[in-house]
Amino acid sequence: MTLEEKAGMCSGKDNWHLKSVERLGIPEVMVSDGPHGLRKQEDKTDHLGLNGSKRAVCFPAACASACSFDRGLLQELGEAIGEECQAEDVSIVLGPAVNIKRSPLCGRNFEYFSEDPIVCGKMASAIVQGAQSQNLTVTVKHLVLNEQEKNRWGILTWADEQTIREIYLKPFEIAIKEGGAKGVMSAYSRLGKTWCGGNDVLLKDLLRTEWGYSDYVISDFSVHGLYGSYMNPLQATYAQNDANLTGIYAVQFLSIKKAMKQEYKENPAAFGTAMRACVRAIIHMKTASSAFS
Repeated sequence: MTLEEKAGMCSGKDNWHLKSVERLGIPEVMVSDGPHGLRKQEDKTDHLGLNGSKRAVCFPAACASACSFDRGLLQELGEAIGEECQAEDVSIVLGPAVNIKRSPLCGRNFEYFSEDPIVCGKMASAIVQGAQSQNLTVTVKHLVLNEQEKNRWGILTWADEQTIREIYLKPFEIAIKEGGAKGVMSAYSRLGKTWCGGNDVLLKDLLRTEWGYSDYVISDFSVHGLYGSYMNPLQATYAQNDANLTGIYAVQFLSIKKAMKQEYKENPAAFGTAMRACVRAIIHMKTASSAFS
């Protein structure tokens, strides 16, 4: 693959697509929100739901479905979401969300399962298994410490390691190890002073080495250049945050690709190796999804 092609694959295409490489027969894939049913926009697209979406089933939110404690039922819910995605040529769903209900004031609590990490993990695993049985790739989110909406763009979050592992990481660990999740979305927040999507310790040491995860990682919608440049795409690539979810503003895709190409010229061995690892994970994800069906 050329440098241009690799940079394109790692930086997304628009709000809801990851780029293709037509020369090599690698298709683009469509991603979609969300945890509670398909949200597919065909014409004017945005990440906030301001424009219209195709009609689809709206399933009970996680805060309600988790109250059933019925893993079989949630697996059926995942299967139904997978069937709808297949019918609409959607290969990746950005969900389920497995953050913790840390405070009743969190604006996304309806999207999260529980304040209990075991319940979160078990319920998410059931949805993951159901959805992925339909050749859909799910993306458990938001890794990690994304327990508030206000100021989540780059907020510095602090906790001791035991707390992080036993409460905030546990749902992700269960969804990956027991549920077999093939996708992970990194969080907007910082773990300590380092953005989660560019955190070597989180994404490489823990996720990939300790947990043995070998599939793809994608960022939340990039705000690179909007709230400073803390969502650094180069930092993400080195940490093997494989794809930057772009498209809020078209200039982001161009600036991310430009930065990647410049870094490659300055550090071809180190950055080239990092890019190849990211591209390998993205291609593996695409070949395992409905995009190649």
